Amino acid sequence: MSATTPARKMTFRDAVREGIRAALRGDPRVFMMGEDVGNYGGCFAVSKGLLAEFGPERIRDTPLMESAFVGAGIGAALGGMRPIVEIMTCNFSLLALDQIMNTAATLLHMSGGQFHVPLVIRMATGGGKQLAAQHSHSLEGWYAHIPGIKVLTPATLEDGYGMLAAALEDPDPVLIFENQTLYNMEGELPADAGAVDIAKARVRREGRDVSVLTYGASLHKALEAAAALEKEGISTEVIDLRVLRPLDDATIMASLAKTHRALIVDEGWRSGGISAEISSRMMEQAFYELDAPVARLCSAEVPMPYAKHLETAALPQVETITAAIQQLTHCHG
Repeated sequence: MSATTPARKMTFRDAVREGIRAALRGDPRVFMMGEDVGNYGGCFAVSKGLLAEFGPERIRDTPLMESAFVGAGIGAALGGMRPIVEIMTCNFSLLALDQIMNTAATLLHMSGGQFHVPLVIRMATGGGKQLAAQHSHSLEGWYAHIPGIKVLTPATLEDGYGMLAAALEDPDPVLIFENQTLYNMEGELPADAGAVDIAKARVRREGRDVSVLTYGASLHKALEAAAALEKEGISTEVIDLRVLRPLDDATIMASLAKTHRALIVDEGWRSGGISAEISSRMMEQAFYELDAPVARLCSAEVPMPYAKHLETAALPQVETITAAIQQLTHCHG
């Protein structure tokens, strides 16, 4: 980045919008569709202003029928377009699960490699905004179970912007889960921001005593906990998983080989979650590197409460991450 092109200050929401805008400007095959993405500007204001700039052919409001407009997105992708389909919150994706799992994810295989489906689906995920039990799910770990798709979880402005560009270049379906508590997060987007690697995790903080593996909004909580624990002499390495399918085993195991202790922080539920998959891979690939059992901190196994204090208690927080790291390092020191 040159001195004449400084980073731009903006929110995560702005970064995602700039990524969509750049894609629309750069490729006439790209269009966006979903509920309220046009006149309303998006449920989370991500697409605000894009209808006026690009018109209704490329920013398309759809009926309230996820199975229909995800199916239309699959058809458009098969026809040579590059659709960005927005689903308001990830619970609504369940209404299109048949299209995602049985059609988008399988067509390449079932056609003997003849038909790629270059479809990108964006959706909001996670709790913390008091949207109660029906709109606060973290289902990205569920989708990571499905072969034939990629599952991305941006946590930084650069990833919010650049993962979309990389996803649109991918010939196969990509799901992007944007944690709804990140949209107001402020930061700087480098002037030379572009497509990012959507196959690799990132070490966001180097450490020697314990590895914390997480993604999305929990990344920032983990970094805050790590900074506080440094004052206690606990050196915490923080890994931003970024991509839940395919998981970057190499980065995970390299960190474990250095620290010999691991905590997985996941807003999804513990039972049958992505944290269990990561823990199992550590056991299979790096068991003899472990000085302590792999620890997991997940959301409480309840429908997400509406009341703010209960919602806060249900989700991983800086304090609970800090306590989990302290227990992991002190009890097995």
